[in-house]
Amino acid sequence: MAPAVRRSQRTPAPTPAREQAAQPAKVAKAKTTKKAAPKQAAAGPQANTAAKRTAATAAPKANAAAKPKAAQASDSEGPKKRGRPKATDTEAPKKTAAKRKQEDDSDASPDAKRTKKTEESTTAQPKAAAKPKAAPKPKAAPKPKAAPKPKAVVNGPRFTEKLNVYVFGEGSNAELGLGTAKNCVDVKRPRLNPFLPADTVGVVRVATGGMHCLALTYDNQIYSWGVNDQGALGRDTTWDDDANMRDVDADSDSDSDDGNKTNGLNPLESTPMPILAECFPENTNFVDIAAGDSVSLALTDTGLVYGWGTFRRNEGILGFSETSKVQERPVLIPELSKITQIACGANHSLAIDKTGKVKAWGSGQQNQLGRRMTERGLITGLTPTNVSFKDGRRNQAIRDVACGQYHSLAIGVDGRVWSFGANNFGECGIPESAGKNNAIVETPQLVTSLGNNVISLSGGSHHNVAVTNQGECLVWGRLDGQQIGQPVANVPQSSVLNDSTGHPKILIVPTAVPNLHNIVAATCGSDHSIAITGSGQAYSWGFSANYQTGLGTDEDVEVATLIDNTAVKGKHLTWAGAGGQFSVLTSLAQ
Repeated sequence: MAPAVRRSQRTPAPTPAREQAAQPAKVAKAKTTKKAAPKQAAAGPQANTAAKRTAATAAPKANAAAKPKAAQASDSEGPKKRGRPKATDTEAPKKTAAKRKQEDDSDASPDAKRTKKTEESTTAQPKAAAKPKAAPKPKAAPKPKAAPKPKAVVNGPRFTEKLNVYVFGEGSNAELGLGTAKNCVDVKRPRLNPFLPADTVGVVRVATGGMHCLALTYDNQIYSWGVNDQGALGRDTTWDDDANMRDVDADSDSDSDDGNKTNGLNPLESTPMPILAECFPENTNFVDIAAGDSVSLALTDTGLVYGWGTFRRNEGILGFSETSKVQERPVLIPELSKITQIACGANHSLAIDKTGKVKAWGSGQQNQLGRRMTERGLITGLTPTNVSFKDGRRNQAIRDVACGQYHSLAIGVDGRVWSFGANNFGECGIPESAGKNNAIVETPQLVTSLGNNVISLSGGSHHNVAVTNQGECLVWGRLDGQQIGQPVANVPQSSVLNDSTGHPKILIVPTAVPNLHNIVAATCGSDHSIAITGSGQAYSWGFSANYQTGLGTDEDVEVATLIDNTAVKGKHLTWAGAGGQFSVLTSLAQ
């Protein structure tokens, strides 16, 4: 369809025919009045003068009625002629009085004069209509706007290898993603998740939260499973038990049919399912994911971050943002751009941008955001804000971040480690306040005992692990749940703090786990740890009441021990993740 023409571009409409037809009649009437003047001349000079005045006055009024406004305006500019009305034909030359008299004398017959004047009036055109203005040239159509340039890619592809996913530990809250079978609640050793086959789903990255998990696939989908009480799964998991759960056969043998009976879980939570693609803009490419207790994050190749779920405080739900209490579907976090890494604690998150600046947001009750938060101002902590890593007067750039449940860790571009947040069990690696009630590190401080050779970090509830560039696995923090991977008696007593009863409580100096070598990755659950070697084997230790160590025991594991069962035997394990009471391993698909 052609574009609409503006009013200013339209050609002026010609004078209507009935207007043109009316003009000669009015002019003829005026001329008849003027011709009456000679007959009145015999009455004397005064009468003749009065007649001329009357004719002169009547003629312009008659002409004025016949002319358009534009013609009247033109007439008013010239000198007024008392004896004869002014011609409306602007192209006719002005006549002198002598010539006019000569023309009057030549036209002996009044009828001839009247006919001539009528013809002149008929052919005369109003000044405004004599030369209609040319229609303005239509404006050139505006050039179409260039398509917006695609946003610059900040993050290249990171995870491209398809993986097998193994799960173990507590599954009573659907954390393992094994569906509704009754024998999928407590899994003592690693089990291949049948809902995430490498050849079809093709998981390339997994993130473990407190009681839920995320998985990123090779074709850019995000799967989720586990507890969805505050929207952590990013999708609708509404399920009507009465309408949908199948009746259990009352005659079946509970012992022999354990694997076929349901465990009472919501299948939409206990089965890995993708978040709807319509939740994200078209052509969004994800490069990483992260999960906390009730919050989830996804990082794109253009450095944008999407989030969903909520953050909690000691007293209950704090909120997802200053305007959203619980975010049930993924939403862009507008304060974050050009982000290169994301991490989640229990109820706070960290992100690094392209320049090495760190932003923190979520609950800051333990100063895990790197700044003091008042109780009244906790809600402002939900907005990502810069964290200052000052060494003297200079703000240091950061290349890697990690979160414990209530504390934060960071590695500078120079390899030095920073920490802030809760320090009750020395988890920040700052010995000065370790062991005191409500001990906190308000702003980032250097952990001098770690030097500058750490390449990765992971935090648990009250302990941490670090991998060095020499392949060592260092541990520190709480130790009364066997979190340090070795007998306490083997650790120098100068590195240990005892509680009020004299029992060992805290390992205040980062110490290498003695029987682990060539470590390439390590992770912390709440109170247990897992390390992966360069040869693809996994070792675990710590609290194991829910089989989260994957060693088939619910007793605490004091010494780091190889995880070895049928499911993972001979597999090249690449990564480990640990939640509250469960764990995940991945291996390259063969």
